[in-house]
Amino acid sequence: MHIVLLGTPGSGKGTQAGIISQRLGIPHIASGDLFRQAMERGDELGERVKSYLDKGLLVPDEITIGMIQERIAAADCINGFILDGFPRTLEQAKALDRVLEERGQVIDRVIYIKVSAEELVRRLGGRFICRSCQTPYHQIASPPRVEGRCDRCGGELYQRPDDSPETVRKRIEVYFAETAPLIDYYKEVGKLAGIDGERGIEEIAEELASALSGKG
Repeated sequence: MHIVLLGTPGSGKGTQAGIISQRLGIPHIASGDLFRQAMERGDELGERVKSYLDKGLLVPDEITIGMIQERIAAADCINGFILDGFPRTLEQAKALDRVLEERGQVIDRVIYIKVSAEELVRRLGGRFICRSCQTPYHQIASPPRVEGRCDRCGGELYQRPDDSPETVRKRIEVYFAETAPLIDYYKEVGKLAGIDGERGIEEIAEELASALSGKG
């Protein structure tokens, strides 16, 4: 199967993509991972990707689409794949359709994991990290034993600017604005299934499995 998972940061789509990957035996392809791998290689492409991300800009479509096209042509994708973080825009979705059409393939199912803005702010806006060992914490889900201090090394906990509630709200607004046309696009072609992402991981996984089998 060729699957697209849609959902904001904090929606749990990465976790669900990993579960699907194991169940179906197809690779989980996250655009963020492709960007990190390119930067780690340090080649010309990696430098171009880094130059955009360092400025807080989106990597241009031609670069992102090219990386996805190369990845899905790999041997381990012969029986399908799960795309996570791509497409992000209507233009990217149409480009993906063209790439797959050239290969005689199509996107079989698009799963949209829905989480309210309020819940996303709660999940993402409460994250803290240790300055010394980088251990992550969450003020509700996984708080430290001593407020402001790391359980592991005693280091100071701090909140990254990207994880402040105000910044999280702005990121969510941008995501919804970008993704709304994408959701309509896949809905119109009958490939979209919406999943309530405000439940337990196993419950979401079971509903997702039903949606992929055509029962949901």
